[in-house]
Amino acid sequence: MAKRAVHRRARKVLGEEPVALVWCEIHKPLPTPPKEVHRAAGKGRLKPGRHWMEYVAAVVFFFVIIPIMLIDLLFSQLDRLLQPRRRRAPQAGEPPAPPDTRRSLFRRRRGRPQHPTNGIFDGDWDLTAGQLLLRWYGHSRSPKRLVMLTRDRVCVAASPRRRLSPTRADDFQSVAEFPLDQVRVEGEAGQPRGFATFRLRFADGSWLELGRLGEAEDADHFLRTIDG
Repeated sequence: MAKRAVHRRARKVLGEEPVALVWCEIHKPLPTPPKEVHRAAGKGRLKPGRHWMEYVAAVVFFFVIIPIMLIDLLFSQLDRLLQPRRRRAPQAGEPPAPPDTRRSLFRRRRGRPQHPTNGIFDGDWDLTAGQLLLRWYGHSRSPKRLVMLTRDRVCVAASPRRRLSPTRADDFQSVAEFPLDQVRVEGEAGQPRGFATFRLRFADGSWLELGRLGEAEDADHFLRTIDG
C-alpha cells in the first residue's frame, strides 16, 4: 500500500479522496520524435535522469564486479585447457545432440521487425498522447508517475526531485489532468505482477501505455477499478 504521506498529498493535490492511484512509468525507451516536432515542443528531455547512487553502483560494477568475473572466466578456461575432453561423435542409432534453443530463439527475436513506436503510444506526435510524451520527462527527471483517478478526471503527478525511492515521495505535483470525457483508462485485472500494464486512451484516438506498476496492493486495486 502507498505510504500515508502519499495519500495525504494526493488528497491535497486533488481536493478530494482518489478512487484509485498507482505509481507507474513508461516501461520502454521513448521513440525518437521528428526533429521539427521535438523543437516545436521545446526540445525537452526524452530520457529519465539517474540518481547519483545508480552511478556509484555502475562504477562498482565495472571496476570491481567485471574484473572478478573476467578472472573467474580466465581460470575456467585454464582448467578446461589442462583437462581437455574429446567430444565423442554420436554412434549409430544414437539421437543427435539437441540444438541450442536459446540461440535459435535469440536469432528469431533479432530478426523480428520492431515497431517504430516501441508499443508505447499510437505513433502520432501531434495528438494528445504524443504531446504528453514530448513533455513527459520535462516535468520531472524521475521515471515514476502517480496516476490518480477520481469520479470525474484522471490526474498524472510527478515528484520534482530525483529520488532513490520515488514511490515514497510526498512532494509530487500534478503535471497533467484530463476530464473523463477526454480520456478512458483501460486495463485488465489479474495481470501477472511485474508485467501488468494499462493504457490512457484519449478522445482524439491516441493512446499511451504505462507499466512497471508499483506497490502491488495499489496496482491490484487500480486494475480492478478500471476493469470494472
